[in-house]
Amino acid sequence: MGKFFGNLHLVLVTGLVLAIVVMMAFTGWTGDDARSITDDVFRWLHSFFGILWIGLLYYLNFVQVPTMPKIPAELKPAITGHIAPTVFFFFRWAAALTVLFGLIIAFHNGYGAQALTFGGTGADGINMIGLGMWLGLIMAFNVWFIIWPAQKKILGIVEASAEEKAAAAPRALAASRTNLLLSLPMLYCMVSANLGG
Repeated sequence: MGKFFGNLHLVLVTGLVLAIVVMMAFTGWTGDDARSITDDVFRWLHSFFGILWIGLLYYLNFVQVPTMPKIPAELKPAITGHIAPTVFFFFRWAAALTVLFGLIIAFHNGYGAQALTFGGTGADGINMIGLGMWLGLIMAFNVWFIIWPAQKKILGIVEASAEEKAAAAPRALAASRTNLLLSLPMLYCMVSANLGG
């Protein structure tokens, strides 16, 4: 049992197989045509990567960043040299894949362009999902074009002077806290829009 749970890849593959079994067992719940099944898989992937992305966003803001000042200087290289680069790898790719599958869902179901241009009526599902989509796009932009470039300097992945590292830290923090702030209304929009396939 310890060997199984000690092997992350084996646990992930087993979870994937179990998810496929559940998908096959419940085929027809939302429709048994290929389009409905494909849409269910896209929604599942969007949800999985979204949980990973926002989970790591919350880990960084609630745990890692506030704890770093309390860590003795001699222990900080373990975080910045080993843990943080792995966190940021999954963080940035989860952001990209969440957005990708979200856009696929919207366009697969025919409301992508209408949602992105707020083509609904008032506070309807189209405008709500559109707002959520734009918040997610802004957040993904922050991850890839503000947070990650700054973190590469801070973590020593790219060469940077002490001054460049010092300047990068507040930029990364501001973008990360902006994403934390935006995640709350974004999550509300995403779970409340109720747009069917």
